[in-house]
Amino acid sequence: MDVVLFSMYLRIFRSTMKKVYCIGELLIDFVAEKQGSDLSKATQFTKKAGGAPANVACAIAKLGGNGIFIGSVGNDPFGKFLLDTLKNEGVDISLAQLSETFTTLAFVSLSEDGERDFVFSRGADQELSYNPDLRKNLPGNILHLGAATALLGGPLEKTYTKYLFDGLTKEMFICFDPNYRTDLWKDDTETFIKKCMPFVEKSHLCKFSLEEAQLLSGKEDIHDACDALHKVGAKIITVTMGKDGTLLSTNGTKKVIPSIKVTPVDTTGAGDAFIGCLLYQISDLGNFEPVFEDFELLENMVAKANKAGAITTTNYGAIVALPTKDQLEA
Repeated sequence: MDVVLFSMYLRIFRSTMKKVYCIGELLIDFVAEKQGSDLSKATQFTKKAGGAPANVACAIAKLGGNGIFIGSVGNDPFGKFLLDTLKNEGVDISLAQLSETFTTLAFVSLSEDGERDFVFSRGADQELSYNPDLRKNLPGNILHLGAATALLGGPLEKTYTKYLFDGLTKEMFICFDPNYRTDLWKDDTETFIKKCMPFVEKSHLCKFSLEEAQLLSGKEDIHDACDALHKVGAKIITVTMGKDGTLLSTNGTKKVIPSIKVTPVDTTGAGDAFIGCLLYQISDLGNFEPVFEDFELLENMVAKANKAGAITTTNYGAIVALPTKDQLEA
């Protein structure tokens, strides 16, 4: 097919899908070259684009959806690299902002089993300002709130809260991922929990890791944790558990959806691939009612999202490892 004609068809197809606005950080991941040890032993690093909400926007765009990133990067070479990376993946970056503060950096090392060791150097991501002109474009679309750095104070936290209010008043489908990072909160987990609760209460879909579900609920048993978080207000809960699959929970129904077997080399971005794939499928429905009414439909969606997350772990880095639609369906 002619490239121009294919691009036109792709634009028409995307125009029928819901837009997914992903709000939060975009940063540089400096990944240790020699894997299998912690950061204290790392000496060489490779520069990669990262940041959970940005990863989600890329995951959606790579599958053919409308991923829109809203965040702030530095007006520097790192910021340019990040925005160029998102644009090349098909993400709409028209709402991204440039700051005179340096671009946020994260240093990442991977242990032998693929788990990560983080250190953050925070910068421009916290400078995101609220754009009231965006409200006219929000009705009927999807809002994804990734909270890795968003609840640490500064303009970003205030902006984040305002967009949650906009999402509620504009009848958006709201998704929340706490993206808990031990390095960012250290001994202040109580504040993290307290700040997350309004988002858990108001969101239609909450994506948690096992650790996050236990932390936010105060419950060790995962089923009890989901029940507690439903009482807070979360309508649909997914708890990703790596090779053990994902627990899907709605009020009254729970089921563990198995994943596919892979040999992981890097878990960076797996959760973002999962929720990006799930939101892509929801955006393709045309309306959101089936998500709340058809558990079997959700079950099938989560199974496909599990596959996206698993595929991502078979390559190094986050964005580069996110699957395309062809890879997902192969």
